[in-house]
Amino acid sequence: MRPVLTFALVVVVSALCACNGRSDAATRKPAPPPREVEVLTLEPTLVRDTGEYLGSLISRQSVNVLPQVSGYVRRILVKPGDRVEAGAVLVEIDSREEEAALESAQANLHSSGARLELAKQTLTRTQALYQEGLVSAQELERARADLQSADAAAKAATAAVSQRKVQLQYHDVRAPFAGVVGDVLVRLGDYVNANTQLTSIAQAEVLELSVAIPAPRAREVTTQTPVELLDSAGNVLQRSQVFFVAPQADPRTQLVEVKAIFSNTLGLRPSEWIRTRLVYSTRQALQVPALAVIRQSGQPFVFRVTEENSQTIVERYPVELGPLGDNAWVVERGLSPGDRIAISGLQALRDGMAIVSKPVTFDFGGAPAERSAQDAGN
Repeated sequence: MRPVLTFALVVVVSALCACNGRSDAATRKPAPPPREVEVLTLEPTLVRDTGEYLGSLISRQSVNVLPQVSGYVRRILVKPGDRVEAGAVLVEIDSREEEAALESAQANLHSSGARLELAKQTLTRTQALYQEGLVSAQELERARADLQSADAAAKAATAAVSQRKVQLQYHDVRAPFAGVVGDVLVRLGDYVNANTQLTSIAQAEVLELSVAIPAPRAREVTTQTPVELLDSAGNVLQRSQVFFVAPQADPRTQLVEVKAIFSNTLGLRPSEWIRTRLVYSTRQALQVPALAVIRQSGQPFVFRVTEENSQTIVERYPVELGPLGDNAWVVERGLSPGDRIAISGLQALRDGMAIVSKPVTFDFGGAPAERSAQDAGN
């Protein structure tokens, strides 16, 4: 009986093992399919080496308006912010004394003219009498001297009238050129003299931009270096180029002044501070999207896409990065034109992992390579 029992146990155990094997095979999950990953093919793009600073806008024509005569303010014909043309009257200074002086000078001119006319007639009669022998040569010379004296007096009176007219014009303080009126610093009835500032005039159609940049960077600037005015969001408002680089650095700050000229089509104002970008150089270089870069112990990596055993796989690949633009890093070393990199699902990728490549494009937007970290520290 024992051999038969043993054989039955063996059969039962074999049957159970076979059942367990079929159960494990039935419950084992199939391997997941390769993950679909967006892949970018790298090609050289335009990269700009730039620096951002705060610039100051300066009016190329700006003047403080002072009177040329003393007196009381009689009329103020402008208010702050008015646009005026060249020669427009800004302030009138009481001119009654000067008008009276002009009338006196004109009366003196008329009197001098009458004396001159009398001296001419006297000389004519004296010459006729002298020819007839009725007057002496001494009387003839006296008549000639009287004419010369009257002529000189008439010329002096004419000059005095001209001087009074010019002096009278100074009582109307006029704009030396077209521009915008600044703050009016006097009121009606104020007494002013040649040292009293009345207001200011600034020409705002053309503005000069002044920027102070670090001395090492100034060595890269020429009179052809592009300059851009930016709004608060970094969008370009206007473009121009450098026309002046200071020959020496400020001994205290070690900054060098750089200037450019802009046509003011944006309503900017003199003395306004504005965000400014200098474009030091441009070049062609590879760029990778910022989101495609991962770091491990400070070392940047990308997932490079390659083909192996008829499969598309990814591998972690170290790179050396340059400046950071708006949305991309410049690649200095590690990658070549035509290389492909993964730009999506990076957290789930592993070295040697098979993927399904989904080619995409990326808009670098002419991403400028900034050296903001270097320049901000200066």
